[in-house]
Amino acid sequence: MRRAVAIAALAALALGGCTRTAADRGADSAGDAGRGAAAKASASASASPRAKPAFDKKARSTTDPASLWVIVNKKHPLKPVDYAPADLVYPDLPNPNRQPLRKPAAEALAGMAAAASAAGLSLSIESGYRSYPTQLAVYNEWVSSKGEAVADELSARPGTSEHQTGLAVDLSAVPANCSLAVCFATTPQGKWLAANAWRYGFLLRYPADKVNVTGYQYEPWHFRFIGVPLATELHAKHVETLEEFFGVSGGTSY
Repeated sequence: MRRAVAIAALAALALGGCTRTAADRGADSAGDAGRGAAAKASASASASPRAKPAFDKKARSTTDPASLWVIVNKKHPLKPVDYAPADLVYPDLPNPNRQPLRKPAAEALAGMAAAASAAGLSLSIESGYRSYPTQLAVYNEWVSSKGEAVADELSARPGTSEHQTGLAVDLSAVPANCSLAVCFATTPQGKWLAANAWRYGFLLRYPADKVNVTGYQYEPWHFRFIGVPLATELHAKHVETLEEFFGVSGGTSY
């Protein structure tokens, strides 16, 4: 008899250890739900888009003459003053004066010209790379015809010209219309370039309202290759000049 009672007691204990109340099950369900919500929140946080990193203004030099970001103006001459690029090539578009550009600029220009052509517009090169001796001759010609003061508004002294970098190009319409004149801005080619050059890494270098910053009169035909990343950043920030973007001095005097 005593053995039967003991067996019954053991059975009761075993059954009690396995039996769970409704409250127990509810607590477990709540715990599972909490863990599920936390997991979902964590997954959602992981899936959220990360903030775009700030543009690195120090990614390239603004003083190295071989840099795509080099700033050349009346306050900042090239060093060395007679710098000559090593990678000059001829762009694949009309180039009556046979002036080359640096390879990255030439390749980007060919792509931009092809896009303009697809829009029904043709471009040609009026001026590309100019060596130190060539720029000296151009500047002296302006001085001879207009005087030094006017020459300094219209032409760069040798060693301070963007054309010497091989990254600057003067563009014209085909057929020629308002070449090297302010009215180029009103031509279909001038309007298209002003709206789209940034997409191909070019900057309209001398805007009409920035003469005191760049040191030069408005030149709607003069475009400087700076690369797509920087051109896109300037376009997005609505900054018109390299001087303003990098905080580099410019101005109209040497």
